[in-house]
Amino acid sequence: MSQNTKELKLAVLIDADNVPYSNVKGMMEEIAKYGTPTTKRIYADWTKPNASGWKSVLLEHAITPIQQYSYTVGKNSSDSAMIIDAMDLLYSDKVDGFCIVSSDSDFTRLAIRLRESGMKVIGIGEQKTPNSFIVACDRFIYIEVLDGAIKKKAKKPIADSKKQLEKPIGKPVEKAPNKIEMQTIELIETTIEDICDDDGWAFLGDVGNLIVKRKPEFDPRSYGFTKLTPMLKSLTDILEIDERESDKKGIKHVYVRLRFS
Repeated sequence: MSQNTKELKLAVLIDADNVPYSNVKGMMEEIAKYGTPTTKRIYADWTKPNASGWKSVLLEHAITPIQQYSYTVGKNSSDSAMIIDAMDLLYSDKVDGFCIVSSDSDFTRLAIRLRESGMKVIGIGEQKTPNSFIVACDRFIYIEVLDGAIKKKAKKPIADSKKQLEKPIGKPVEKAPNKIEMQTIELIETTIEDICDDDGWAFLGDVGNLIVKRKPEFDPRSYGFTKLTPMLKSLTDILEIDERESDKKGIKHVYVRLRFS
């Protein structure tokens, strides 16, 4: 798709039965990074008491509730309604992508079908989400990661100018390479090897894009980093970083390669 991701018109479909309502604000802020949510719908049996938590946040975020009665005990009635609406939106040609908010593997085939039609598919769910649904999406974001980012922001004190001046300048706080498991390190290494030039250098933007394609749930925030660049900079024992001047003033292109490559 030739459009920039920030210009994508997204349909946000939320399965209220399979995600918590505690961080709707964080979810919507995350979705806005990938495009403009032009359609926002949430599906549940609103006659049930367990759906009451969502009701207070729907107006605040202009999310349209869709009533779906539970005709069978133990079955998620929202699934079929979401799938039907998703296909209607697909053929309406009014959106460029979908954000499916659920931790249910029942939406795996829907995600695959939407991608087959050229749609960008972003998934948001809990870490218990089955891998089949995760890999069916272009990008998958864990709700727990969003919760952690919100809490991290909330903990930052509003310091006065004197405290800001007294704050020591040194290495960034977000440095925890010991939390990065070997599987992820191997993914980073093989990605760099696959796209590097003859000297072993790979453009960081290309590295990040390919990592997400191979592992849609990859997120530097899972390891305590806000972005990919500081995460890779923490791996000084295996990686070299080279920041090169670009044609635009004040903007640098970051390249990375394996040590001893």
